[in-house]
Amino acid sequence: MPNILILGGTTEASALAEALADRGATAVLSYAGRVANPRRQPLPTRVGGFGGIAGLVRYLREQAVTHLVDATHPFAATMSAHAVAAAAETGIAHIVLTRPAWAPAAGDCWRHVPDIEAAVAALAGPRRRVMLALGRMHVSAFTAQPQHHYLLRFVDAPEEAPVLPDHALVVDRGPFSVEGDVALMQDHEIELVVCKNAGGSGAEAKLIAARRLGLPVLMIDRPALPERHTVHEIGAVLDWLDHGADRGV
Repeated sequence: MPNILILGGTTEASALAEALADRGATAVLSYAGRVANPRRQPLPTRVGGFGGIAGLVRYLREQAVTHLVDATHPFAATMSAHAVAAAAETGIAHIVLTRPAWAPAAGDCWRHVPDIEAAVAALAGPRRRVMLALGRMHVSAFTAQPQHHYLLRFVDAPEEAPVLPDHALVVDRGPFSVEGDVALMQDHEIELVVCKNAGGSGAEAKLIAARRLGLPVLMIDRPALPERHTVHEIGAVLDWLDHGADRGV
């Protein structure tokens, strides 16, 4: 019987957990612990990091894990790189379940940047009203451009106020509707949207809303990662589990 570890924190990970629970599979869903109240899951869960590659290798061996599914956020580059290395060291089967990246459509006005630092640099210039659709992790980096008014949207209310000198904060949990994001951007008179290329449909509403309103988007591209066996559908992971999963990278 496979013993599966899912590196989660995404809607894809939750959907896979449901599919595996329906099968009666032996699996654990691991969270990084960045959301205060994650959704209940049908599988046993663990919360927190592993302590680097060595810690993940130790966990995989101690728990006799046979299959490792990386269903983390596309920007969880460190965890994904650790998963590649740990799978190679232990020789266990490893697959990545991720959503396809977004691509611009007719009417979009995107400017691509490679990372957060480049996004901050791109905001140099006159004051604008900016929607930072990035969650809470990277907000402090934008203090380097304090001239703007920033609209923030967090899943959980922060324990301390964001450090940006001029901001508005909305606490809400997605998925969000296009109509809701259009109204949000209009209410806050947004002039520019900054976001990561997370992909998928759950967070796409803001891009469609920006297109409808003719707003430019500063798109942060996905980080480069080692070559991995990558799929985009739950069924592909189940098929991989059923038909002889590849081992290592």
